[in-house]
Amino acid sequence: MYASPQFVCAAYGLAAVVAWGTSDFLGGYATRRANAFVFTAVVNLGGLLMVGTLATASHAPFLSWRGAAWVLAGGASGGSALAIFYRALSSGRMGLTAPVSAVLGAAIPVLFAMFTEGLPGRIPILGFAFATAGLWLITRTEDGGRPEGVGFAVLAGFGFAGFYLCLHQAGEGSVFWIATLSRTGGLVVTGLIVLAQRNFRDITPAGLRWGVLTGCIDSLGTILFVRASQTGRLDEAVVISSLYPAMTVLLARLVLKEHFTRWRFVGLLAALAAVPMIAAQ
Repeated sequence: MYASPQFVCAAYGLAAVVAWGTSDFLGGYATRRANAFVFTAVVNLGGLLMVGTLATASHAPFLSWRGAAWVLAGGASGGSALAIFYRALSSGRMGLTAPVSAVLGAAIPVLFAMFTEGLPGRIPILGFAFATAGLWLITRTEDGGRPEGVGFAVLAGFGFAGFYLCLHQAGEGSVFWIATLSRTGGLVVTGLIVLAQRNFRDITPAGLRWGVLTGCIDSLGTILFVRASQTGRLDEAVVISSLYPAMTVLLARLVLKEHFTRWRFVGLLAALAAVPMIAAQ
């Protein structure tokens, strides 16, 4: 049976949600006891080892120099954003800071895609609205105040937007090489920051192990996102993949016992309802 590109894009995007949501939870928890840039350098190194091995074993052709340059730039943007994002998660409540960067990181590429690729159908646009409303409900605080760490989350959102846009420029290249170069760019920028800080020991042996695991899971999410963007529209891939805070929120509720309001539950339902709408033809 033939599966439409929208359906395939949505399937890859949902898988990326699980991977990125899990890696963000692990990263935010681990950086409570480690320097965010040191930890992110370890994340990038662990992910690079995994995807580099897959790229070499796949014997896939390397990207064009233009595509490689775009991916390296995206990796640098995403790598620095990830460190700032982990800092936001560790300083605030995971269930509140994660959606802020997700909404901002998704909004910019969606506007870009609508300008360059035209508007999608009415039902997908309705799905975008549901996704935005869902993430807003997940983000809102009961007292109307601004959660700690939200400033870092806003900065991370801009970095993630750059990551999405740059990786999209790689086109139909090998997902393994795209993920490898993305990790390389992230490792270079975070490694330089760690060298400038001269802070090499602000992480425990357990933090090193969690960092490598987080990097592998996060790189899996990158592979899945790239496949989603290659099989569907950029805005569809970004919006669905950006629902990863729902996974982070669920893990924060189950593991850390963070407060889960009824509005956040409604937001999760709205985010879930958005997926089939965005995947509709």
